[in-house]
Amino acid sequence: MSKRASIVNSWTEWDELEEVVIGRADSACFEPVEPGNRPELRDSFLAATIPFPTGRKRDAVVQWANEELAGFAALLEAQGVKVRRPHCHDFGQPIQTPHFSVPNQYCAVCPRDVMITFGNEILEATMSRRARFFEYLPYRKLVYEYWQSDPHMIWNAAPKPTMADAMYNVDFWKWPTAHRHARMQDFEFCITQDEVVFDAADCCRLGRDIIVQESMTTNRTGIHWLKRHLEPRGLRVHPVHFPLDFFPSHIDCTFVPLCPGMILTNPERPIRENDKRLFLGNGWEFVDAPQPALTNDEMPLFCQSSKWLSMNVFSISPTKIICEERESSLQKLLLSRGFEVYALPFRNVFEFGGSFHCASWDIRRRGECVDYFPNQPEYA
Repeated sequence: MSKRASIVNSWTEWDELEEVVIGRADSACFEPVEPGNRPELRDSFLAATIPFPTGRKRDAVVQWANEELAGFAALLEAQGVKVRRPHCHDFGQPIQTPHFSVPNQYCAVCPRDVMITFGNEILEATMSRRARFFEYLPYRKLVYEYWQSDPHMIWNAAPKPTMADAMYNVDFWKWPTAHRHARMQDFEFCITQDEVVFDAADCCRLGRDIIVQESMTTNRTGIHWLKRHLEPRGLRVHPVHFPLDFFPSHIDCTFVPLCPGMILTNPERPIRENDKRLFLGNGWEFVDAPQPALTNDEMPLFCQSSKWLSMNVFSISPTKIICEERESSLQKLLLSRGFEVYALPFRNVFEFGGSFHCASWDIRRRGECVDYFPNQPEYA
């Protein structure tokens, strides 16, 4: 098989898409309360009076999300993209290990959280939450298929953490705002530094350079593991930080590359000054996203993501982007920048933890590993 015929090949978030995996909502459950997660109802009055739901989501809710996911897949297929779907998995099953137990799992709506492609490598992330410990399983048959069909493909899985109590800062959820703000400078969140922990959705691929957000779902030990894993292949891994985000989790609602030289940025979560240098020193432009159509209070009742899911767009190519249909201000901004914008309904997917970028995992994009950052800063 020639290099051009390789099945697994994706170096950026924007190169022309040829094959992708889109999630499915079947058998989805509510995430349970655990040391790495404290789900809350969006309505503050209800949150104070009733507990967050447990167990399986309603069949109708699953159906509505699946209809929108199918619409996403259909649009991509109309663009000539090969679309794959994860296999069904019973997320209602409990998990019991020597270190923890949870009454149920979560869902397979967001493959981006657990699976990532670095060139010809597929890597399974550690994950940071107990309910998501086995979330790689719906994708295993697909990965085996790629591994058997593509002799160039590399397959790796990051070391699974214990997810024992000691892996978490259990007091994190009790910190008052002032204390949390003070601790932000140390970038200490709900996970400790004792084990390798990262979610794939905290990584962003820009050719030879990979940026990784330090967050509630990715610790410094996890970033160090990624550096030691990827840099021998000639890639460069850069930690990035967003000091005004009190609950950072996944970079794709904060810092979204749209094409070579352009980043869609979150005006409420600016990147740390020291981390800007990689981009500004190589002529990249930061473009602030407009305010989302919904406020945080108006997001779906069980949604645990912020209003900035509006930024969770998906690039079909350097000139084509998919955006949520009600985000008219963002659509106008993208159109003004020369993009061809495809608007789709996706609000019913929000409850499941993400939008278009979260709900996808690109397997093949046309393009090679390009150095978009020849001027590398010297970090203090």
